Amino acid sequence: MSIGVIEIKLTETIQIFLLPLLYALVMGLALYLAKPIKFVGSKQSKVAEGAMVLFIGVLIAKLAISSGQSLHNIYNVGPALILQQFGDLGTLIALPIALLLGFRREVIGMTSSICREPNLGIIIDKYGFKSPETRGVLAIFVIGSIIGTAFISFLSSICASVLPIHPYAFAMASGIGSASMNAASLASISHLFPAMATDLEAFAGCSNLLSFCFGIYMCMFISIPLAEKLYGFLSPHIGSDDKPVDENYDIEGVKDDKYVASEDLSEGKLLRWSTLLVIFSFIVAVGNFIGYHSPIIDGFIGMIIISLITIAGMSLERIVPWNIQSIIFISLIGIVLAIPGVPTSGFISHYVSQVNLATICTAFLAYVGIAIGNDWGEFKKIGLKGVIIALFVITGTYLGSAIIAHITLFATGMI
Repeated sequence: MSIGVIEIKLTETIQIFLLPLLYALVMGLALYLAKPIKFVGSKQSKVAEGAMVLFIGVLIAKLAISSGQSLHNIYNVGPALILQQFGDLGTLIALPIALLLGFRREVIGMTSSICREPNLGIIIDKYGFKSPETRGVLAIFVIGSIIGTAFISFLSSICASVLPIHPYAFAMASGIGSASMNAASLASISHLFPAMATDLEAFAGCSNLLSFCFGIYMCMFISIPLAEKLYGFLSPHIGSDDKPVDENYDIEGVKDDKYVASEDLSEGKLLRWSTLLVIFSFIVAVGNFIGYHSPIIDGFIGMIIISLITIAGMSLERIVPWNIQSIIFISLIGIVLAIPGVPTSGFISHYVSQVNLATICTAFLAYVGIAIGNDWGEFKKIGLKGVIIALFVITGTYLGSAIIAHITLFATGMI
């Protein structure tokens, strides 16, 4: 946070913002990869992966509280929030490019989604772990873990500077089903439009919640069938089915789901969660003071509120007998507690508003940088071709969602 935001002007109208969250990500990864540094290794990387489960909950809780505060505005833009989900189909623009680069049936796994955990599970279940489709989704999964957050931060700052699309639409497009990418994109947009920050957080949070809830069905029933049909139509004309598949990006072993833990609730687990979140809250409060000059005590109280909501949601996932992810519980609790008129709204909104989302993202992404160190070897196997496809996949879904949201907002008279 001490370094601050670095603004790079490409032209008079096009600019890129280097935010503190990017420095934290890079420094976290550098600590893992730097051989002389012995105190950050594989064990610490796995600890960071476990901590990320909690810290993603913190991000979701912060956005949920903003959503509760802006519930009236969310209601007004409801059609745009729903319809922009179809922008996820923008990932398919990468399919012909993948064919041109020499991939075959891998393109179905690579381009039918942004290839996060739920999508990975669908592809493995449908095609089998040894299938080319699974090799494709695993390749983009690893690339997204390594570069997705940094890339979408750059992408959102450039698009918001150049394209005649409303900031609300960009905020909705940020909710692509990845908490870290959502937060990184939103941080860039909020920096450009600080007066709209609360509404932007609300729209991004609700959009990401919808992606978590309905994205899996979009993938199963729409995008995968479309990818199959598009592959069947294009493959005879682009590339050759006789061309051997490039095995250099084949990844052994299914990646563990970093965001959903299935262990039973216990006193020891609650104690570990509480300890981690108190430490994290203090780090964020100090960073918030350095970066935004907010009182440390107010920031710490705000983070404790967010942490309690996170623990409640994580606990309910393990108590409730149905298979409902903690992010759903966290989102619902945060929204309800912050709705204007609810007795808790004033207290929660006052203190949580003292915590800047970018500060939470910065602290969170330092852990992400350490955690993705374990994937670095696999990332190098995939090669440049896989990276190119991943960038088109992320760009396609982001711009597709933003364009649909903007058109819907305009058609309904909201902008």
